[in-house]
Amino acid sequence: MATVTPLASGAQAEHRGLPFWMDRVLVELKNVRSSPDADAVHDLRVAIRRCRSVAAVMEEVDPDPAWPAMRKLGRKLFRSLGALRDAQVMNEWVKKLAPETDAVRGHLQSAFESSEPALRAAAIRAASKFDEKSWNRLARTLRQRARLVPVGSLAAECLALERFERARDLHTKALRTEKPRPWHALRIGVKRFRYTVESLLPEHYAAWSENLKRVQDLLGDIHDLDILAASVKESDSVETEDSRKAWEETIGREHHERIETYRQLTLGKTSLWHEWRSGLPTNGRVEAATMARLRATARAIDPRPRRTSQISRIAVALFDSFRRANAASAFSDATFRRILLAAARLHGVAKSHSNKSPQKSASKFLLGLALPPGWTNEEWELLASAVRYHRGAEPSTESGHFSKLSAERQKKVQVLAGLLRFARAMRKCGVESGAGFRAEKSSEAIILRVPGLVDDVQIAARLAAGKHLLEEFLQIPLIAKPIARPEKVVTLPVTQVPAFSAASD
Repeated sequence: MATVTPLASGAQAEHRGLPFWMDRVLVELKNVRSSPDADAVHDLRVAIRRCRSVAAVMEEVDPDPAWPAMRKLGRKLFRSLGALRDAQVMNEWVKKLAPETDAVRGHLQSAFESSEPALRAAAIRAASKFDEKSWNRLARTLRQRARLVPVGSLAAECLALERFERARDLHTKALRTEKPRPWHALRIGVKRFRYTVESLLPEHYAAWSENLKRVQDLLGDIHDLDILAASVKESDSVETEDSRKAWEETIGREHHERIETYRQLTLGKTSLWHEWRSGLPTNGRVEAATMARLRATARAIDPRPRRTSQISRIAVALFDSFRRANAASAFSDATFRRILLAAARLHGVAKSHSNKSPQKSASKFLLGLALPPGWTNEEWELLASAVRYHRGAEPSTESGHFSKLSAERQKKVQVLAGLLRFARAMRKCGVESGAGFRAEKSSEAIILRVPGLVDDVQIAARLAAGKHLLEEFLQIPLIAKPIARPEKVVTLPVTQVPAFSAASD
């Protein structure tokens, strides 16, 4: 196990990545086993939460089973520590909100303190049963898997942007009410955003850490006060209605003050949400970040990345050639090209343990991913359909999923899947890139001229099968013809002819 320094305050500790926090779990585990006081419990929960948060983010990019295995391994211990921590925190709030002479404080404090020994014992049992060997084994695997999304990369920015957008949606919903559930959901959303930035964008976190922690603390206080209010309401220790009302007013006042403080920080021109959003990808950079995220997924699960890259280049070159030749209006649509590019890069993904056909497995996997920033559900479903039909039996208008699509959607799937099929056929015929492709459209056919294509019967048959779906979309023949590579001209070296003088005669 790596040597780990004690937890530091501020940004110094906050910028540690997954390896640090997985090692930290084992350090803090030892502390809890020896003395499960409030600080030790808190530090272990922090370490486990950081690891689980990184795993939740990475699962959206990398379907390796080690990520959910790590989250599952720490779940029982995390929950046991949570119950103990809640009792400790509630006891601190009770002491803070009323003097020692308050009878209700005495009853509530006694109730929380009496429950603490059993909760502490449960936490110690969970800590003693924690499987350190499995944790270390997972740590070795996940250190490598985490490199799929380099720290500070465009893919990391994309994952942070996704978390930001989800948290901001929860922020909008929470502002409409002071009821507990929306504010609890916002607290979780902000935590996930904060830990994603902390793990993947350390330079951003250095600038934002203070405000992110302040907002998280405010939301944590709001959540604690909601739990305390429910405890007071359900407690038999509140002897009179006046006592109950006094406590509810005190808790409500503290609760409202924190919500108002949160509003001041997050509304108007100086809103922290504006500050955070301005530091994440905008405009054209969103598309670049999204494609980087999708490439990370392809690297994680594509067993043949070189082949996929070749097919991708050929498919995009085909699209651009048909656009220049005005082959169809679909080729003039920039959004359509973006979908093709993503589908081409992702068509090789498939879980190796799946019993389904590779293309069905890939399609299902892609539909299970979070929707990337800048994409609509319709676009993402179109991408998944293109991947579904890029090989194997052609889609049927008589049965199956394809037959249930609208005529317009069927055409879109035909052209996208057709381009991928044709690109795969081209690669199998020895075409290694799309450089030099040239398309010409006439009333009778579209002629595609391909550098280096060999003209023989076997290759012609393979191309005929590969282009069939695309031809159905184009409604005219598509003919691929070779462009002969220019022969190399061999230049003979110039030899020096000796000069003869008159004297030599």
